Amino acid sequence: MRVEQEIAGNLQAVHETIAAAAGRASREPGSVTLVAISKSQPDERIAAALTAGHRVFGENRVQEAQLHWTERRDAIAGLELHLVGPLQTNKVKDAVALFDVIQTVDRPKLAEHLARAFDGLGAARRCFVQINTGEETQKAGVSPCEADGFIAACRALELPVEGLMCIPPADAPVAPHFALLRKIAERNGLAALSMGMSADYEAAVELGATHVRVGRGSSGNAPRAPNPRKCGCNFVCRARRRCREGRRDRSPRNPLSDRNPGWRYAGKSHCLHAERPDCHCDRE
Repeated sequence: MRVEQEIAGNLQAVHETIAAAAGRASREPGSVTLVAISKSQPDERIAAALTAGHRVFGENRVQEAQLHWTERRDAIAGLELHLVGPLQTNKVKDAVALFDVIQTVDRPKLAEHLARAFDGLGAARRCFVQINTGEETQKAGVSPCEADGFIAACRALELPVEGLMCIPPADAPVAPHFALLRKIAERNGLAALSMGMSADYEAAVELGATHVRVGRGSSGNAPRAPNPRKCGCNFVCRARRRCREGRRDRSPRNPLSDRNPGWRYAGKSHCLHAERPDCHCDRE
């Protein structure tokens, strides 16, 4: 019962934050879909979210999603699953069999594989094109200057592209990236915008997001295993803005997590919890 109450409270708080941000932008709260990231979550916490009435979930990996959702897929009415992590072409068949939405269409080869998989299945899945708004070499996504051509190519393959998705650079102001994504969507006649994660979904809603992905981002939702190395001042916090030893924020970061959802990285250049045995950091 404690877990169910905790999850229900976290979800309610996130919905209230979304509603407040939507109100500031003169939008209806119902125009924003909360995609709760269930990656790495224990089964009891996913079950608690379902008990609380939530039905839209995001997963980063196909194999892990199969463990979470294969048995639930047809048993729970209204369930909607989004793939929000990179999709390898050898996982396309499994992905389209499980997910309702593929948010990470980012290259021609993947688009072609998806088109063939949809033909084989006899049904398509809603698609978002991932845009690399920061043009970061280490990050997936289509370059903004190539977005129009890629969207047109996806449409030529008859992929049901309904929107765009982005993940702004970790240390950059998010507003210019969200504004850029919206501009690309508008000129291509796309209504859906998946932008905003745990640390910035309020800003995303104010700038037009139709989907926000609330979880712990790339660091995962569940508590990590302790790092066997001791942390010193020459270690940089991997969690960045989502470090639980950072500053207090007004809204929950991850409605499913059992870690304190209100703490995030304070923006300093070094780890804030030096010498802690549970620190999760990489060397500079």
